[in-house]
Amino acid sequence: MIYIRLQGKPTNLTIIQIYAPTTEAEESTIDDFYMDLQQILDDIPKKDAILIIGDWNAKVGETAVPDIVGKFGLGKRNEADERLIDFCQENHMIITNTCFQQPKRRLYTWTTSN
Repeated sequence: MIYIRLQGKPTNLTIIQIYAPTTEAEESTIDDFYMDLQQILDDIPKKDAILIIGDWNAKVGETAVPDIVGKFGLGKRNEADERLIDFCQENHMIITNTCFQQPKRRLYTWTTSN
């Protein structure tokens, strides 16, 4: 992952680009990813606006979770979903691409054949 902090008015913006490990990764690799991301978040001044972009390798599904997952998610949840949802809840974050209806082709970049 990589991040940049942009100074602006009325607030600064920190953008974090991530690529989360897949569900086939070792649990320790997934743990390290979330710990590294949490450390970055902990170091960002609380006044900054934060945008995390990238591939979470997770499906949060079509079931809304108040203040985290909107009603426009895709498919059924996968193994990585609960970890992502818990992370968002702990950090008061919203999975914004689930809050607005979009063409399904814009909700994913690749799918398995099974």
